[in-house]
Amino acid sequence: MRYRRLGRTGMSVSVVGVGAWQFGGEWGHDYTQAEVDAVIDEARANSINLIDTAECYGDHLSERFVGQAVKRDRGDWVLATKFGHHYIDRFKRTQLWSADDVRTQLEDSLRALQTDYIDLYQFHSGTDEVFDNDELWSMLQKQREAGKIRHLGISISNEISIHQVRSATRVGASAIQVVYNRLDREPEDGAFVLCQERDLGVLARVPLASGLLSGKYKPGADFAADDVRSQKERGRVQTALREVEQIARNEVPAGIDMAAWALAWCLKHPAVSCAIPGCKNPAQVAANAAAVSLVEPGHPQDW
Repeated sequence: MRYRRLGRTGMSVSVVGVGAWQFGGEWGHDYTQAEVDAVIDEARANSINLIDTAECYGDHLSERFVGQAVKRDRGDWVLATKFGHHYIDRFKRTQLWSADDVRTQLEDSLRALQTDYIDLYQFHSGTDEVFDNDELWSMLQKQREAGKIRHLGISISNEISIHQVRSATRVGASAIQVVYNRLDREPEDGAFVLCQERDLGVLARVPLASGLLSGKYKPGADFAADDVRSQKERGRVQTALREVEQIARNEVPAGIDMAAWALAWCLKHPAVSCAIPGCKNPAQVAANAAAVSLVEPGHPQDW
């Protein structure tokens, strides 16, 4: 495994992390603690140290699974979670952004994760209007001072807010999470430039484009009704799969696994600290970790 500095947080994070959204049940599988333990054990065996979850992946369900899985060696992990939403049902959320609501969410997340502190507590895909709330950020700074939060971050929605990236240091945030993959390069045009200028760590989420960049699916593929990819407009998915076919033909070296190549592709950008693919099982964790062998040395944040 390789490690990079997560921007101005100063934390050393594995270049491949574990995205834990699937543990909340919305991928189409209801996880057991034993299944999550197996995933985390494989991450541990591959020296992965960052796990990214959220309060609304299930009603703190993913956090509870993760907290139980890492409680024996909590200090070895960088636990990142998020605030601002409340799980109602599959793909349904309500948003809670007041300082009092978020304080309650923080306490609930700490209990779920079975920890006294959260390493990276992230504003979760909110609008600029709810972001510009001095009372919220003042409360969060007090929680930092109390030791319940080590660092603050901003998980940008799919519609990138340059305002939020530009305001990160003003509100005390040290890291940005954003969708970035070979099919979605929007962050390169503005967000990553600002992150590099301001030493903001970058977590690249959905680095495999929800599995489309795994190389497993060909144009014409359909997804089950309980698969999150079935929630996307079919025409867009098929367009993406045709693009993936071209990428596989023209960019992926012969004999190289496409998913590993796609992760390494994300990690070559000088702004990116860590890619956080979802992992449904231990085999996927191991395959993701193996992508490190394709990452060239000399990244600005290499440790």
